[in-house]
Amino acid sequence: MKTVLISGAGIAGSTLAYWLTRHGFEPTVVERAHGQRSSGSPVDVRGPAREVVERMGVLPRLRAAATRVTRLTFVDGRGRRVGGMRMPSDDIELPRADLARVLSSTVAVECLYDDTVTALRQDPGGVDVTFENAAPRRFDLVVGADGLHSAVRRLAFGPEERYADHLGMYVATLPLPGLALDPHEVVVYNSPGRAVALHPGTGQGGAAFFFRSPAVPGFDHRDTAQHKRLLAGAFAGGAWRIPELLEQVPQADDLFFDSVSRVRLESWSTGRIALLGDAASCVSLFGDGSTLAIAGAATLADALAAHRDDHIAAFRAYEARHRLLTGPKQRFVAPASRLLIPATRYGIAARNAGTRLLSVVSRARAA
Repeated sequence: MKTVLISGAGIAGSTLAYWLTRHGFEPTVVERAHGQRSSGSPVDVRGPAREVVERMGVLPRLRAAATRVTRLTFVDGRGRRVGGMRMPSDDIELPRADLARVLSSTVAVECLYDDTVTALRQDPGGVDVTFENAAPRRFDLVVGADGLHSAVRRLAFGPEERYADHLGMYVATLPLPGLALDPHEVVVYNSPGRAVALHPGTGQGGAAFFFRSPAVPGFDHRDTAQHKRLLAGAFAGGAWRIPELLEQVPQADDLFFDSVSRVRLESWSTGRIALLGDAASCVSLFGDGSTLAIAGAATLADALAAHRDDHIAAFRAYEARHRLLTGPKQRFVAPASRLLIPATRYGIAARNAGTRLLSVVSRARAA
């Protein structure tokens, strides 16, 4: 095994390309977008991912690109503080686009931008791949690191609805560079089943919107006009700074909007095709996706290097080890959503009171 096609140039795909190259493989990356995105909501690098990025030699660069956020504050409709908590000091939080940019810069590989996989046909010796734009090619292995709506998963495993469960919530993020925000603080306003967060980022602030809703009939994750209508409808009449924020939505050209979903498969591989990151085990929003993507990519590359002549054994070893990390995150989604998006006024009040109590206890211990 030598040649590997990686579908997706994001965090998982870039990390995998780095480690495969280090192990002597020849990866090629295909990415639907025109290039690396210039924006993205903040994500965390923690736990097992920290060791991986340190071995890659990029930890100092990630620290330099990190936000300075130290606290999360909950406010009421008048902007008054009603709760909050300190943020973990050992985590590295940085914009998703900055993380992907740093990771992708670590290795020079062939990258087919503005393209995607449209057909896969495998046999005992390899995988024949058809692209939307590039000429067909043959690879020893194919890895789908192309996110919640993975094309590789759809082609090799079946329709998305078999594996992706809507968790009753939607999320939208929007960069808002003109906001005057405290660089050390994320501010969150809740109403029942709704949450709006303002994040200072690293010089360019942004807003995140979360709301509870059954699956929207006919939802299309690529239909930006539909997303803007859904967002405006969900937050119409909202208090705090919501009217001001919604005024920015119609002109937004970098709005991210999607369902909060969980992806579960019995196996992450079939023959010479495997899945990585959110394509294999997504719990969008609450699942430490970036951390798991980095850790999983290193685990997969190590497994392929250890079983260079046996892809089946390599995929099994990767999956057995990495499921130990993804399993708990898959089960964490319910309590995490109750903390961020309480469904009732009582739930909001109880959450706020709990965070105030924790703050008092923390200060008492520190004293």
